[in-house]
Formats: sequence, structure tokens, C-alpha cells
Amino acid sequence: MADLRPRLHRYCTRMVGSAFDGEDVVQDALASAIQAFPAAGEIQHPESWLLRIAHNAALDALRRRKRQGVTDSDEALSNLADPSAHADARVAAAASLANFLYLSTIQRSTVVLADVLGYSLDETADILGVSLAAVKSALHRGRVRLQELVDTPDHSMPSLSEDDRERLTRYADRFNARDFDALRDLLSEEVRLDLVNRIRLAGRKDVSIYFTRYEQNLDCRLAVGWAEGRPALLASDPNVAARYVILLDWDGDRIAAIRDFRYAPYVAESLDVRSL
Repeated sequence: MADLRPRLHRYCTRMVGSAFDGEDVVQDALASAIQAFPAAGEIQHPESWLLRIAHNAALDALRRRKRQGVTDSDEALSNLADPSAHADARVAAAASLANFLYLSTIQRSTVVLADVLGYSLDETADILGVSLAAVKSALHRGRVRLQELVDTPDHSMPSLSEDDRERLTRYADRFNARDFDALRDLLSEEVRLDLVNRIRLAGRKDVSIYFTRYEQNLDCRLAVGWAEGRPALLASDPNVAARYVILLDWDGDRIAAIRDFRYAPYVAESLDVRSL
């Protein structure tokens, strides 16, 4: 499961249109897999088995969104572009996560499995539990639609409120000055920590331990930026291959939640990150 986690994340991220939400779906999928494993019998193809579970977890997440009034674009398969339009793995790689949400669910699934993860049509049909003809049709239409979307990129930049900028800048400045006692003082009593792919803690006393490892690391530096359209702290550390992000939720001037992706480098692969 640990070896396949980055691959599962690539799938779930594009299914739900968010690297952050995709990680939540992966965690749900792995929990379901652990529960199902004792009764699963002999598993001939573990990767396909896990992807099928991840697919169902992603569909559950999308259904929850719709119940909460958040809609994805499951638009009709008519009025598509010229069917001779071509899109392949290069187009899928260039597409933003938001682009995938404009594909219907079956189109999205087939494009990600075939063009992002490299499965054959037969393997894609087996994972999704649909006919080969359905896969061919959905893949063709999904590729055409994705090419349309990639050809009309969105260059809009989100704006950062003064409150967000001030709080994040203050946090980054104290972190870079190694004033971790000041950061501990910002924690709310019921603060939650998700050190993704490593540990979860709750309560000010336990979460305060989180800063201990950073106190011993003089190389890590934080800057204020954007990650997937939301304010974030961008962490750079020569000991970590890729720049990663830290998300903060606030309750007034107190930190209500910390989500640190240091130990989930595969998340950075799909993130749209911008420095301020």
C-alpha cells in the first residue's frame, strides 16, 4: 500500500480535482482496503484491486460534494469539438486539476487510467467494471474535451486578503527566526495536526511537539504563497527533494489546524503552487 500510495493519489487527485482532497480520498480508500483485506481471498492483481477501491472512494467523495451543494461539471456528451482532435498523455499531463472536473465521471476515469497512469484499455475496463466499448467511447470523448480545455488556459490569479497575508507572514517570520515558542502560543486548545502520511494529533499539548523536529532543522524555510488557489506556506528544505506546503486553518488569531505535507512528496507533483 505504501508503494502504491503515490499512484493512487495521482488517480484520486484528478478524479476530485484537488491534490489536497485527493489525499483525503486516498486515506479513505486505504482504510477501506484494510477492512476488506481479510475477506478478499487471494488478490491476483493488488494494484488493480486497490485502484478499484480508490475509484469507488472518489465517487463517494463526489457524491458527498453534490449532497453539500458543490457541483462538478457532468456535462452531456453532445456538442463536443471536432472528433478528429487529438489528445494523449502529454495533454493529460499539461491539464490542470480543474480541467478534469469538466469531464464526465466516466471520461475522467478513463483518461486518468489510460493517459496518466498508462493502463491498457482492457485493464481500464476491468478496473472500472465497464465494457471495452464504453471505455473506448469515453476515452475518445474525454481526450477531445481535455484538448479543448488545455487550449484555453485560465491565467487568473487569486487575491490574498490582508488578514491572511498578515497571519501567514507572521507565522513564516517566526518560523524562519526559529521562535517556535511564539508559534506554540498561537495554538488553540483544540488544535488539530495532520502530518500527512505520518501522524495525526489533537490538542494543544500534543500538537506542540510538532515543532520539535523543526527546531532541530536549521535549513527549512517558509514563504507565503498559493497552493491550489488557497493561501499556503511554501516550505523549502535541501533535505527534501521537492518544495512542499503547509496549510493553516485559523480561529480568529489562533491556529485551529495544521496540515503539513512534508512526508507526502507525491502531493507536490499535482499541486499548482505560486509564490507571492
